[in-house]
Amino acid sequence: MATIGTLERVSAASLSKLLLAAQEIAAAGDPTTVAVIDVRDDDYIGGHIKGSQNVPSRTLDAMLPTLVRQLQDKETVVFHCALSQQRGPGAALRYIRERERLLASGKLDGESSKARIDGKEDRTAAEVGVEQAPAVAEQKVYVLDRGFVGWQEVYGTDERLTEGYRKELWQDGYY
Repeated sequence: MATIGTLERVSAASLSKLLLAAQEIAAAGDPTTVAVIDVRDDDYIGGHIKGSQNVPSRTLDAMLPTLVRQLQDKETVVFHCALSQQRGPGAALRYIRERERLLASGKLDGESSKARIDGKEDRTAAEVGVEQAPAVAEQKVYVLDRGFVGWQEVYGTDERLTEGYRKELWQDGYY
């Protein structure tokens, strides 16, 4: 079982490479396999990673089942907050646990569904000869090292990677 201590981190440099590659894939008409989830709340000002989805930490628990389903086909999911010290890692951990729960219960597309045949015990679709949907893709979940604060120090002005950046909000540091 995942813990805060076992969560993998990704550097801003590595994430930038992933995102630029994903942009090329999207430009070719293929779906992107990377998702970035920004869990900042009221501090979601001054810019954000291009293409990221803002899911404020105060709403995350209610959104988790939906979020897991929305992201089930992504190969890589990266969570972050301002500094990625509490909200970002906590969100990543809760996401992993919710995904595991939904996978175990068969509530994600691609999981073998249970069927009741002639009043007998529930059996998987394969056991009763029904063709199964493809398995749900494996997924890597990361936390962005140093959060958006670290990201904007390097990529804030790079319009390929950052949207809505307001340098004046960051020039004196994050407090």
